[in-house]
Amino acid sequence: MSIRSERRWAELARDLEFTRLPELRRQAEGWRTGLTGLTALLAVLVLLKGRDNLVDLSAVARAVATGLLITAFVSLVVGSLLAARAAHGAPEREILLGGQALRRWTGQEVARVTRALAWAYLLCVLGVILVVGALVIAWLTTPDSDSKPVVVRTTTGVLCGDLIRADQQYVEIRTRADDKLTLPWPAVVSVKPAKTCD
Repeated sequence: MSIRSERRWAELARDLEFTRLPELRRQAEGWRTGLTGLTALLAVLVLLKGRDNLVDLSAVARAVATGLLITAFVSLVVGSLLAARAAHGAPEREILLGGQALRRWTGQEVARVTRALAWAYLLCVLGVILVVGALVIAWLTTPDSDSKPVVVRTTTGVLCGDLIRADQQYVEIRTRADDKLTLPWPAVVSVKPAKTCD
């Protein structure tokens, strides 16, 4: 390495002390924007689609998924606020006129911004993990959407099961006992949709 190259690296290292805070603030702006976008996306998805999908879950799964989504939302909001604080700083009471005071304040502010960015990052990752956890719970516990429970009233009684097929000659259902029943239309009095066959 040449002497000129070493001098240039030494100058850049000295300048880093003066440019570190603006660079951290710029990074915090990016994090704040990303976290705000994630939070808004989560809020829109929960408001528009979440309620319909959560209704199909069991009570325990619904409570866990809702808890995870609320915790994820809070995590992303707090992360956004921390990133905003890191990007813009906090209002200061005194104006720093001395060089040493400004140097001390800059060192403290760099430490605060670094800490706030680390927490914003962790809260972002936690929020995303919680949303994924809620989605996994919803996917694993939601009943098959292709099943259409029906109550079939026949001349001999009432049956409940998932509708497999209905054509001009037969109504075919699958009962909870996993029995496949084919009923001719003359034996069927009525077919009505049902929420569940419990």
